[in-house]
Amino acid sequence: MGICAKELRHYVVRPTLKHLRMWSPTAENLLLGTAARESGLGFHLKQEHHQALGIYQISPRMHRNIWDHYLAKKSDLSSLIRGLASQREFLAHPHLELATNLSYATAIAWMIYYRTDKPIHKVPHDDVHAMGKLWHNYYHRHHPGPVESFVDSYKALITDSIEMEKSLSESLKTP
Repeated sequence: MGICAKELRHYVVRPTLKHLRMWSPTAENLLLGTAARESGLGFHLKQEHHQALGIYQISPRMHRNIWDHYLAKKSDLSSLIRGLASQREFLAHPHLELATNLSYATAIAWMIYYRTDKPIHKVPHDDVHAMGKLWHNYYHRHHPGPVESFVDSYKALITDSIEMEKSLSESLKTP
């Protein structure tokens, strides 16, 4: 089992997006879906035979690409994101931050989408299939997997966990 979807939403994804001044319900759900699809919400932080790390499974190559080709040109945004990283560890082991620092990893995952300049905010926050297309088209360039894999992961780990939590809360209220 990975991280509780509700807790990841409220304690990591939403505050990180708000820190970046980029919060929207669609951005929040897209990142939750990405974490669900990529790592089972943190069930795996590094998959065997892969270099990618963390709940969003970001490769060191993609991490460098975001910094060298996107954030290097945006000093205010890069400063906000660098502020999320650990002071010493980031300098010694920058890619390890993707596995150990949820807020930093969330910011970098969001940059993978944000740098595309696509109107992500126009996608309805509850259209999981449309978010799956964003994941498929922009998150991975090679071998992303089918859109349905995103949809299935979202339904199983995000939607179902929210429904289960509501049901549990209601059952605890009744004597």
